Amino acid sequence: MNTRGRLIAAGIICTFIVYAITVQQYNIIVYLAGALAYLLWSHLREGTVYLATQAFHRQDYENTKKLLAEIDNPDRLRKGRRNFYEFMMGNIALKEERFEEAEYHFQLASRLPWRKDYEKGMVLVNLANINLRKKDYERVVGYLDVAEKLKLTARQQSIVEKIRTEVNKHI
Repeated sequence: MNTRGRLIAAGIICTFIVYAITVQQYNIIVYLAGALAYLLWSHLREGTVYLATQAFHRQDYENTKKLLAEIDNPDRLRKGRRNFYEFMMGNIALKEERFEEAEYHFQLASRLPWRKDYEKGMVLVNLANINLRKKDYERVVGYLDVAEKLKLTARQQSIVEKIRTEVNKHI
């Protein structure tokens, strides 16, 4: 749910709370207050990352950027959302050729927990690519070494091999 949807839902819940107070149905107020608390918690800890992830998979980068901009403080996101937030921000910066900012976001994403190895592998491959462009070959080798320890997809493995071949030409 985006921020606007949460505000509308909070308004509706508050209206029902006022109504429940007027008819003295205090047990319903408890449930409504719980729903309101969950809305607030989800806004702070979940944000719009899920919607942004869906837009990102559709390659709708403008909508992804807009949804991620709705998140006021990414530090409050839970770790399971923050890693995707940083990954998507890094990819958007990479597409806009802001390499320093992309590296920053990918660095943050690499330090956060990932459920699957291939997800973290994609972050490391992006970091290796950025440092290959910067001609910082020692860091590229370091990222590739860490990535090869993970269980990567065949496509990621071929990308790692191509980057390793390119690095070996310059070392």
